[in-house]
Amino acid sequence: MKRLLLCVLVFQLVGCAELQQVVNQLPQGTTGIGNAEIAQGLREALNMGIEKQVDKLALENGFFRNELVKILLPEELQKVDKTLRDVGLSSLADEGLRIINRAAEDAVGEATPIFVDAVKGITFNDAKQILLGNDNAATQYLQRATKTQLYNKFNPVIKNSFQKVGADQIWSNIITKYNSLPLTNDVNPDLTDYTTNKALEGVYTMIAVEEKEIRTKVSSRTTDLLKKVFALQD
Repeated sequence: MKRLLLCVLVFQLVGCAELQQVVNQLPQGTTGIGNAEIAQGLREALNMGIEKQVDKLALENGFFRNELVKILLPEELQKVDKTLRDVGLSSLADEGLRIINRAAEDAVGEATPIFVDAVKGITFNDAKQILLGNDNAATQYLQRATKTQLYNKFNPVIKNSFQKVGADQIWSNIITKYNSLPLTNDVNPDLTDYTTNKALEGVYTMIAVEEKEIRTKVSSRTTDLLKKVFALQD
């Protein structure tokens, strides 16, 4: 009876017969876990992703040397990059790419307080859906809860970063040089908006990396609470 009650509380989204099978397969000791613990376990997993992955992105080369999230040029500027390299201006192209990633690294420092508030707000109903979701369900929750706020925080920081390092002048020189070349079409993209959105993608990508580790590798569940909670989805 106790097991049936647990399955109704924790797995309301699937059929009762399937629930009983799942509960029967749970490791011993997990059936005593409460609603509050499940929500807290998800909060702990997300906080771990923030601490282990997002903080790294705020360091110098956090984006630039990370192939998973390195920001490349927007499509309309990729031809600029290639053309400059073809005519012997690789150093100028490299500098343009570097400052885009530096701006993203500057902006990520604004993310943690917003993430912390969002994680605190996870309810048991949120946690239940997250726990039974796919490998990045927690990250998707965080994205829905924070994307607008993060964009509004990141955008002015990136704009200021571009101004601080002279990126506006550097890109002006790059684009002017490109536009002066024969047989090219003039370009003038909004790099601040582009970099802001790519910075957001990078942040959520790295949180998803940590979430998948915790979901799929028992060794990544470094606390008793994480072990108990994620045993429910194994």
